[in-house]
Amino acid sequence: MARTSLRKKQAVSYNEDPDDDEMPQVTKAVAAATKVIQKTMGTVTKTVTAKSASVKPATKRKASPEPEIASRAPTAKTTKKRKTKAKDDDAKPLADRTDVSSLKPTMNIGAHVSAAGGVQNSVTNAVHIGANAFALFLKSQRKWTNPPLDHEAKNQFISMCKEHSYSAGEHALPHGSYLVNLAQADEEKADQAYKSFLDDLERCEQLGIRLYNFHPGSTGGDARPAAIARIAAQLNKSHRATKTVITVLENMAGSGNVIGSTWEDLRDIIALVEDKSRVGVCIDTCHAFAAGYDLRTPEAFMNDSKAPFNSNRDLHANIGTGFLGLRAFHSIMNHAPFAGMPMVLETPIDRPGADGKSVEDKKVWANEIKLLERLVGMDAETKEFKDLEIELQAQGESERNKIQDQVDRKMAKDAKKGTKKGGRRKKKDDSDDESE
Repeated sequence: MARTSLRKKQAVSYNEDPDDDEMPQVTKAVAAATKVIQKTMGTVTKTVTAKSASVKPATKRKASPEPEIASRAPTAKTTKKRKTKAKDDDAKPLADRTDVSSLKPTMNIGAHVSAAGGVQNSVTNAVHIGANAFALFLKSQRKWTNPPLDHEAKNQFISMCKEHSYSAGEHALPHGSYLVNLAQADEEKADQAYKSFLDDLERCEQLGIRLYNFHPGSTGGDARPAAIARIAAQLNKSHRATKTVITVLENMAGSGNVIGSTWEDLRDIIALVEDKSRVGVCIDTCHAFAAGYDLRTPEAFMNDSKAPFNSNRDLHANIGTGFLGLRAFHSIMNHAPFAGMPMVLETPIDRPGADGKSVEDKKVWANEIKLLERLVGMDAETKEFKDLEIELQAQGESERNKIQDQVDRKMAKDAKKGTKKGGRRKKKDDSDDESE
């Protein structure tokens, strides 16, 4: 597919519409964020290949004959069979991929899948849950030093994307390292952060990925305008060092030193970016809701929120079970400007196993992808939708009540101390409850 140089795109204007003052505040903020996404992400050519894919079964090898061992316990053979069966089950797709051309508007929905063992495995894991988009880490997100991108892994990623009809440039959305803070004021630490950030962008370009999502950073107690200027300066530097990748700013849930919990933060960063075609916005629905933007009105990481509105707590919930509720996701799934963009689930999939320990159940993501696809074109006033809405809210009721109680007690405690929201917070509040 021929690529259009993003450097040749006309710079985007972010001036507000003259009639913005007549809009309600929440609607205005959401509309402004949508406008930023449309204009910056609109530079990506939408060439989604709508084709159902499945994981090809591995070729079975004949096992070499084993000598008879008289002392072998019968239970050992049984255990081995169970492991083989479990491995075979893991290779089977949990759901078929939906032909997105059947969705009006077309929505590419997926999840943040594992790339353990090599970036190529993210493709297999995406197919496994029936995803039409996926997020991944390009390297360990919790280490500063990582080996370079493996050549064979790179080639396999590219070939597997082609085999399973994924466009790496449109359907993959890597997530940046949690260690990187582009607002860092310390010169040595800022250089370390930049090198790690640039390394990820270079990996994107080697893999044919054009979107790269990251958390803006923290002021570290410095003045916000100065910190925002440092982020923009690092982005400008990284854009000059690379050619095509679009750096995508993620909105955040926290207050205090966290940058990105308001649309204004993102606007101010973008205003200082020289090449507007190289910057975009990722709306995390949980973060936006926790930061005080009510997405429940019909006016994207796809996450419900365990925490109540404007609580500044980043606690992801499964779709429809949190305070956002199913209606918010119905609005998003039927919002035409989001068509063709990667929509990524970061919802919890840990479930209690047979031994009582927590295990990952990827069927949760497979089911949620189908749930979101089902919402496309659905009438929210039908009995079908309302029954589903009630069912999912009932599933999350106890968790919502628990978190609401925590928030209420903290607010009461803060009020007693005379703490004002938005003021200087304790250092531990400067990061998210959950790092997504």
